[in-house]
Amino acid sequence: MPGTNDKGRGIQSDEHLFDIIEFIRERDEAGVTEIASEIGLAKSTVHGHLTALRRRGYVVRTDNGYRLGLEFLNHGKHVQTSYNLYSIGQKKVQQLATETDERAWCIVEENGLGYYLSGAEGKHPVNPPARIGKGVHLHPLAAGKAILAHLSDPRVEEIIDQHGLPKITPNTITDEEALFAELERIRERGYAINNAESLSGLYAIGAPVIDEDGVVRGALSISGPKNRLQTEDKQNRFVDLLLGATNELEINIHNHRSLRSNIE
Repeated sequence: MPGTNDKGRGIQSDEHLFDIIEFIRERDEAGVTEIASEIGLAKSTVHGHLTALRRRGYVVRTDNGYRLGLEFLNHGKHVQTSYNLYSIGQKKVQQLATETDERAWCIVEENGLGYYLSGAEGKHPVNPPARIGKGVHLHPLAAGKAILAHLSDPRVEEIIDQHGLPKITPNTITDEEALFAELERIRERGYAINNAESLSGLYAIGAPVIDEDGVVRGALSISGPKNRLQTEDKQNRFVDLLLGATNELEINIHNHRSLRSNIE
């Protein structure tokens, strides 16, 4: 059937387009020859994709080739602000960072990965390899485990089947049974801990944000060096701050939904 082959070629072309975009993102800048060689495409094919991307503002021509254009920022900001948790929680994330002098994050789950929706830093933040919009595995993160703990078991199993439980550090949980046992402990105490599971020497505390329907909307976390956060006094204080912040967000989400319902 002619239509079937055309559809296959169209899907393959879409894959190539995203391969080119991701390659330029990883390299910051890249030329046609370099892209074609690394991805395994004809230079004419790469040039055609880049021409279309440039025409729409998604890439910019430079002295060394091409870089991604600001049109991606336009879409990125739209996606970020479309999350209710971002607009409601951004100030709370900054407040947590200010009160603790550490780094605070708001993370959401999408397609089985955790995405950094917003973040803020206090006076003494560590600088982990994380950035707004970056997708990461959930199981090594305090906020990620806080989210997993409030998803259904079948959904967690689906995420594991899709993304696995890769070992990031020697402390990362890589066994499914051990992970489910940890998720049960998180539900019991109300918060999660990342004890150097995503980065050696890093300690983090995370708590979920759950709406009135019992749906986990995301999670907040506070992270810093183990020697600063692992003391009993500081951990207790940070847990109280974190649970207070997530509880306030849950109330605000409920009020926001009620207000929208009244307006509509």
